[in-house]
Amino acid sequence: MMNVLIAPALGIFGLVAAFVVFSLVMRYSDGTDQVKKIGDEIHKGAMKFMKTEYTYLLIFVAVLVILVATFLTIQSAIAVIVGAACSSLAGFIGMYAATKANVRTATAAQQDGAAAALSVSFYGGSVMGLCVASLGLIGLGGLFYFFSESHVHALEGFGMGASVVALFSRVGGGIFTKSADVGADLVGKIEAGIPEDDPRNPGVIADNVGDNVGDVAGMGSDIFESYCGSMIASIAIAYTLGSKEMMMYPLALTSIGLIASIIGIIIVKLQSAKAPASALRSGTLLAPVIFIIMAYFLTNSMVGVSMNVWWAVVCGAVGGVLIGLITEYYTGGAPVKKIAESGETGSATVMISGLSVGMQSVVIPILVLATIILISTSLSGVYGVGVAAVGMLSTVGITMAIDAYGPVADNAGGIAEMAGMGEDVREITDSLDELGNTTAAIGKGFAIGAAALAALAIISAFSAVVSLNFGEAFTLSLGQPIVLVGMFIGICIPFLISSITMTAVGDAAFEMINEIRRQFREIAGLMEGNADPDSEKCVEIATKAALKKMMLPGVIAVAMPAVVGFGLGAMALGGMLAGGLLGCVALALFMANAGGAWDNAKKYVEKGNLGGKGSDTHAAAVVGDTVGDPFKDTSGPSMNILINVMAIVSLVIAPLLTLNGML
Repeated sequence: MMNVLIAPALGIFGLVAAFVVFSLVMRYSDGTDQVKKIGDEIHKGAMKFMKTEYTYLLIFVAVLVILVATFLTIQSAIAVIVGAACSSLAGFIGMYAATKANVRTATAAQQDGAAAALSVSFYGGSVMGLCVASLGLIGLGGLFYFFSESHVHALEGFGMGASVVALFSRVGGGIFTKSADVGADLVGKIEAGIPEDDPRNPGVIADNVGDNVGDVAGMGSDIFESYCGSMIASIAIAYTLGSKEMMMYPLALTSIGLIASIIGIIIVKLQSAKAPASALRSGTLLAPVIFIIMAYFLTNSMVGVSMNVWWAVVCGAVGGVLIGLITEYYTGGAPVKKIAESGETGSATVMISGLSVGMQSVVIPILVLATIILISTSLSGVYGVGVAAVGMLSTVGITMAIDAYGPVADNAGGIAEMAGMGEDVREITDSLDELGNTTAAIGKGFAIGAAALAALAIISAFSAVVSLNFGEAFTLSLGQPIVLVGMFIGICIPFLISSITMTAVGDAAFEMINEIRRQFREIAGLMEGNADPDSEKCVEIATKAALKKMMLPGVIAVAMPAVVGFGLGAMALGGMLAGGLLGCVALALFMANAGGAWDNAKKYVEKGNLGGKGSDTHAAAVVGDTVGDPFKDTSGPSMNILINVMAIVSLVIAPLLTLNGML
């Protein structure tokens, strides 16, 4: 089993690389006392929220561990703890690095120019990317080594722990960031007529804190659970096939994927002096190419693993890039200009055109996913779907680095505005932020595609495990009414969770807007710049709202598989997972792309097009962006995790299920 230790060993190497990258960030100057003060406020607000959120999470995970230890095995309970710890740690380290990189990015833009600012912000994001990949390999690789084949099902507990943390982090962080963002934008930009990130606006610090807890820590946990879920599903399917080599293959793939990601990060750094867009694109596209070449030699060297499996990996990796590029078009191409132009006739037409773009954007990515499923299963059965998902996620180090770079650049722009660094600096940070919006949109598309494939692989593993127990008596046929009942239940759940999270953002934003209005009204000299806003009050409102509202979606996601599985049986649960998968993927793509398109349409107007800032067109575009904010950063991303949580919980409880439940 010594070769199994390669995965955790490479994970440790990846963590060392993350520490080296972080030390490079810390070498840059953190600026003047004023800049440091703003940076410290953002850092302290983010740390305070994360500590409180993790306290709530600890209680939930403790209950889960007791239930798993009681009804399943001690090994599974240990795996839940390890999975939750690794996911939490990945999010926490990534967010810590991002809050240290933001002030240094702003200062680098002022002192050394665009190339240095890109380097710092990208390094800040790279810490998150490397931690996600490395901690996944350490946690899962370590458990696989210690549990061996005697307790291979315990690995599913790792996925459950990671998924629960991801759901709370994504939903809680999303509610925080968007309640602050919506409040700051509506009162600041539209009502008060002051610039974005103006230091007079009490909601600005909370908005910047939210970028870190939602878009960095939340996104990190989101990708982490898909990354580990795809490996767990592939291992579980290989176990039912009785192949030790195929069980080890996913860990070997992700190990070389980490190396490819580190090479990709080096490529971006070497090209950072050129145009930022081409530097980031080179890293994004070359890392999967390097990974595919390395995977070819790996597959050739492993006895018992067919080259058809390598083609399935290629299929997943190529599909991931395609979904990212399609997302880039819908959130950064001609559709964005069309939405902006529709603002000339008011906010209603902005809403209509944005919704239509979001709906249209669902079609091609789903067809790409269908093609990946068709090709990978024809090559290597259900195991092919699992390794296709692993192939898509193996270069998660560079993918997450480029995604997390966006919020760092966004924060840097806010700090530059608040510190009065001047138009030249703001121009650099705005260009990096705009590019960050596009990379974040690509990251979201990639995350949705990866989550869909990972969930499908877990559902396939669930079917394989249940089939071992019940044989031919277990079928997921549309001719079975109980399967259809499960599908209808499954497709309701994503709509319910979306409603809960959208309502949470709306309620929190309502409170935030009233507080910002109160401060503008009651604090003498605030609008004139002679008094400081009470930013802590806004951070407190967002924190309370996020922590209060994040519990219900988490409970529903974890409880529904048990309710349906034990109440209606394994066949109904299989149907529920199928319905949930389709609903989650379609809603996630629609909301993420509509939100991204509205956001960039607003930025297109703010560049001076169609009347520029302060025009009626701009006001209409801001309304579209405000609606799009919870779409793309709260409800949409929660769909990725929702289906994976339901699928992994179903896989964990599969040995306890009966065919027809309590009926």
